[in-house]
Amino acid sequence: MVETIVDDLLEAAKHLSEQCNKKIPALLKHKDVAHVTNPLDYAWELHEQFIRKWGGFGAKTLLLGMNPGPYGMAQTGVPFGATKMATDVLGMEPVELQTPAGAHPKRPIQGLSMERQEVSGTRFWTFMVDHYGSIEATFSNIFVVNHCPLLILGETGRNITPVDIPKSIINPILDLCDQHLKSVVNIMGIERIIGVGNYAKKRAKTIVPELDIDAMWHPSPASPLANRNGGADWRANVASKLPLS
Repeated sequence: MVETIVDDLLEAAKHLSEQCNKKIPALLKHKDVAHVTNPLDYAWELHEQFIRKWGGFGAKTLLLGMNPGPYGMAQTGVPFGATKMATDVLGMEPVELQTPAGAHPKRPIQGLSMERQEVSGTRFWTFMVDHYGSIEATFSNIFVVNHCPLLILGETGRNITPVDIPKSIINPILDLCDQHLKSVVNIMGIERIIGVGNYAKKRAKTIVPELDIDAMWHPSPASPLANRNGGADWRANVASKLPLS
C-alpha cells in the first residue's frame, strides 16, 4: 500500500512537470516574466528522493504552498527546501544538478551545496520537527506540496508569484496544478488542507471544497506576521492549525 502511494505520487508529479514544461513558452510572453524554470524537471532526482523518503507515512493533512523560491525548492526540489533543512533534517542525498536553459544568471542552480539559506524553509522545517518531535512524526501528520512547480522570475531576478500574472496567461498552468492537487488528495486520502498563506487556502477551496480547508501564516521574512514578537506569534499560529500528533 505504501509503495503504491509513493509510486502514484511520483507518477502524478512527473505528469505535472511534463505538462507544465509545455506551457513555459506562453508564460515567457508576458512582459514581466523573463525566466521560468521547473525544479520538478532539472531537480527531479531530489524531488523523487523527497517523495520516496516521506510520502508514505500516512499523513491525512496536506500543507499547500504556492510556488518555488530561488533559494529553496529551486535548489532542492523540495517545498520550503532550504538546503541545510534538506540535508540535515530531511536526509536528502546530494545530486549533481545541471543549470537548466532559461535560468536567471543571478540565480544559479547550485543544488544542496548552496550556502545561502531560504529563511521561509528554515523556519518551516525547524518548527515542524520541534512541534512533532522528529521528522518521522512530522510526516505521519502532514505532507507538503507546492501548488505550482514553476520558478518564475523577472529580469532583475525578482520572484514572481502566480497571482502577479494575468489570468489569461497563468490559468492554463493553474488548471494543470489543480488537477495535480486533486490527484494528491485522492492518492493519499487527504482529509484536510492547510494553505501556507491565504492564496493557497483560496485555491484549495475552489479545487476540493468538500475538504476541511484552513490557512496558516506564511513563514516569509517579508511577512510582518511571521516576524512579530521574534516569530513567536507565527509559531503559535501554526501550532494552532496543525493536527495533533
